[in-house]
Amino acid sequence: MTKAVHKFGGSSLSSASRYQAVANIILSQCSAGDSIVVSAAGKTTNTLVKLWQSHVQGDAQAVNDIVLQLQAQQSQLISELLQGEAARELLATLDDELRTVTSASQQAQLHEATLLAHGEVWSARLLAAYLNTLGVQARNWDARTLFTLHQGQLLEQKNQQACLSAIDGEHIHVVTGFIAADSEGQTVTLGRNGSDYSATLLASYIRADAVSIWTDTQGVFSTDPRKVASAIKYPKVCRGQANLLARLGNPVLHAKTLSPLKNTAIKLVVRSSYDPEASPTEVVKEGYSKAKRFITTLENCDLVRVEQLQAGEVRELSQLIQHSIHHFSQGAEVFLLVPAAFTHQVVHQLQGRANLVGSNLNGCAVVAPSNEVTSLYQQARQLLETQEVVVRASHIAQEYALFLTDQLIDADLLAVLHDRLITKGQELAVIIAGLGNVGEVFVAQCQEQIAHLQQSFDIKVVGLLRSNQMLFAASGITLSNWQSQWQNEAVSYTKADLLARIGELDYEHKVVIDITASESFSQLYPDFVSADCHLISANKYAGTAPNDWYQQLRSKLQERNLYWRYNTSVGAGLPINFALADLQNSGDKIVEVEGVFSGTLSWLCSRYDGSETFSELVLQAQQLGYTEPDPREDLSGRDMQRKLLILARDLGLTLDLDDIELSPLMPDSLAAGSWQDFLANRTELDTFYTAQVAAAAAQGKVVRYTGILQQSGATLTAKVGIAFVEPGSALANLTPGDNIFVIRSQWYQNNPLVIQGPGAGKEVTAAGIHSDLYWLIQQLK
Repeated sequence: MTKAVHKFGGSSLSSASRYQAVANIILSQCSAGDSIVVSAAGKTTNTLVKLWQSHVQGDAQAVNDIVLQLQAQQSQLISELLQGEAARELLATLDDELRTVTSASQQAQLHEATLLAHGEVWSARLLAAYLNTLGVQARNWDARTLFTLHQGQLLEQKNQQACLSAIDGEHIHVVTGFIAADSEGQTVTLGRNGSDYSATLLASYIRADAVSIWTDTQGVFSTDPRKVASAIKYPKVCRGQANLLARLGNPVLHAKTLSPLKNTAIKLVVRSSYDPEASPTEVVKEGYSKAKRFITTLENCDLVRVEQLQAGEVRELSQLIQHSIHHFSQGAEVFLLVPAAFTHQVVHQLQGRANLVGSNLNGCAVVAPSNEVTSLYQQARQLLETQEVVVRASHIAQEYALFLTDQLIDADLLAVLHDRLITKGQELAVIIAGLGNVGEVFVAQCQEQIAHLQQSFDIKVVGLLRSNQMLFAASGITLSNWQSQWQNEAVSYTKADLLARIGELDYEHKVVIDITASESFSQLYPDFVSADCHLISANKYAGTAPNDWYQQLRSKLQERNLYWRYNTSVGAGLPINFALADLQNSGDKIVEVEGVFSGTLSWLCSRYDGSETFSELVLQAQQLGYTEPDPREDLSGRDMQRKLLILARDLGLTLDLDDIELSPLMPDSLAAGSWQDFLANRTELDTFYTAQVAAAAAQGKVVRYTGILQQSGATLTAKVGIAFVEPGSALANLTPGDNIFVIRSQWYQNNPLVIQGPGAGKEVTAAGIHSDLYWLIQQLK
């Protein structure tokens, strides 16, 4: 059964209307078996803390006043949300609990954690009762019956059994956050942001599929959006960066919140309870999101130097003070960055091994991809100097740069730092499918070409695909070492795996570059478009698919404002598609396109002079790698037929493959059987071709294998086959292996436009794909 955990903080439950808003979210997002973890409503915990402080100070009048304040606040919530017996029952229970608090204070028996636990208990009880009035089968749980600790350590097995026994599939379960019990049954609290921690703990124990942390912000931002209006909300953040941010003071997520999810597939999302329709931020496993840039501020911290820090000691200290502690090394020395309010506890716990080296420090930390940190560190240092901020200490590590200052980093200064350090251009994720002859050359060319394109657009090759294996790295593959990375990290994949990885890429733009010759891969194009990918194809199958499928793909691309470039599917690197588009966009009308669109058939026809048989030339071409493994694929003319269809559709013609007349460059009898059968009967090919040459010579012409599209009024001619051409024509004088396109139009009627050049070859084809990529980037800019 699918299970989800949703956590709502105090600000989400600060009034009756906020309870109602949360209930609406639960009604739309949750189903039986899901769990809701809640914090104390609004500022209830702060009020309880004041009550405790008044009790410690022996101020009985203040205790009574605060009890009355709590009673008024909670009674108002109950009265506004519930009616009749349900309201009377909760009001009576509230009165009993507050009388018990007052009595315990008077008898000096008040227990701090037990007192603070009331806030969460009240929230869970009221929300469950309100949900029941809405027809939801809801049950509230006190987490002290679910989570037990012994000497500060969670009793994992006991807790899991308790949670699995309690959380059934029949109810919505409303669970208190922040609190637990020790092995003696005494109340303990889980510290700052303990309710978030409760939610992820519960999710891990019940093996939930997802945890949603509902807050007053819309997700995880590049910096505090309340201070910097231009803060960037990220759709995905990897757990490693989220953990680092938590240790460096980011208020949205905290390190202990993430710890129960380690080594699990549980999805964590941060969402806004004030705007539930807004897109969330998903916190994902390493490798499933590119590294981002962040800037976070630190306030009122102390810097402590520690001698002989032991493994696990930082975690123990964090549990002691219930707050994240960041530590780092400089040279042989180890430092802790501790909130000033807890420094005394930390120093005391370290028993003489700690020395305070900086007190009441402020500052900031820049978190970024590792290859950007050094540059950002230098820029940040200069900016702080320009703003006359004295840096007391700094540290640069693989994934962050830290600056400790006397001066507070206020909103104005943070905005300047964010604008200069964090804001960057849009990024394009590139997925390359097909690592054969052309694909390997394309990847090799990528190293230099992308470095050139990076000057105007941030590009990362994030995926490589070959046959049934893939290599994905969300932050980018190191192209200079891709073969080694492939050997070590490539994995088998299914269609679902591939689409999931592409869907997870949180880039502004994505492009799939198809350098395969696979029809089945081209059938994935609609799925790629659904994942908001642009397309670049050297593959001809999609462009020649049945017209209904082709037109639906075109419509889907247009709806999503996506581009599809496929210049190399016809003519390798020759700009035939560009030329046809430019002519039509300029108002010209194309009436005829004729040419030789196969480098193989160009080579065969142009090389034949009668000194050797045609079949011998075919075998030579095969040995030179000019043909398909079975050269009959070339001789069939199907490849040229597909190319002519692509050109026809570029001209706006609604054709299917069968609408193009096809005559092979061999007898029909040779198309059947095996390649060995062909070899045994190859004289039939020689006889066939010799007869064609003789017939052409009788007319004073030469043989070429051509395709032609011709529009004359309502008449359309579309055919591929043997043609007899004038000896002095461009088609007759074609360099062996070249392609040629002869274009006649309204403006190029008597003197046609001719495009000629290599029609095959891995270098020119790869370069043509790069041309398409360059064109795409210019459009995205």
